[in-house]
Amino acid sequence: MNTRSKLITAGIGALIVLAGGTTSALAAAPQTAITCTTAIKIAKKKVPGAHVTDTEREWEHGHRVCKVELRKGNWEYDVYVSLKNGKIVKFKRDYDD
Repeated sequence: MNTRSKLITAGIGALIVLAGGTTSALAAAPQTAITCTTAIKIAKKKVPGAHVTDTEREWEHGHRVCKVELRKGNWEYDVYVSLKNGKIVKFKRDYDD
């Protein structure tokens, strides 16, 4: 086996190339930590008893988020859940008369 160039595969599919004592890693494509389905569950916990009227992916405060629109009675809620870590980055509540 040639000691100058070896290919080693890491546990998560990353490829590590060792050549002449230098190491470089080619990481797999970044993936989101949660899905919009999980974001809906997080938003429903924030506003118990509300029903989901719409969802969409967008950017908010530097985070890729899932915007979940909910309605409960005459109140409309917009919950922005970060797809990176599942935290709520923005919350809006409007009264619709």
